[in-house]
Amino acid sequence: MNEQNPQASGGTFVELKQERNITMIVYGLQAASFLFGITAIAAVILNYIKKDDVRNTWLASHFRWQIRTFWFGLLWGAVGGLTAIIGIGFAVLGVAAVWITYRIVKGWLRLSEGKEMYQI
Repeated sequence: MNEQNPQASGGTFVELKQERNITMIVYGLQAASFLFGITAIAAVILNYIKKDDVRNTWLASHFRWQIRTFWFGLLWGAVGGLTAIIGIGFAVLGVAAVWITYRIVKGWLRLSEGKEMYQI
């Protein structure tokens, strides 16, 4: 990727290097949450703290993607945990884990390509 190319929604690759690194760290924290659950909380806190820094840039879509991954993952984790007693919860937890993994991988790949997740 040419580092001087402006991105679709503002900011160049070079200008947003720190914010891009923070976005990468958040994906890493989300991935680490499969081993250490607390890192997912650290990731979403970092998203909310740095959200204004990426407003109106191509990275804003990644922050939205990451925040939604956390909250919907938490929702489906809670549903799966509560319904585990009747057995169906284990399937819900499995599907949620696959869905979260998909979102982390897709987001990380799009970030490494310098692309937005979607237009926001």
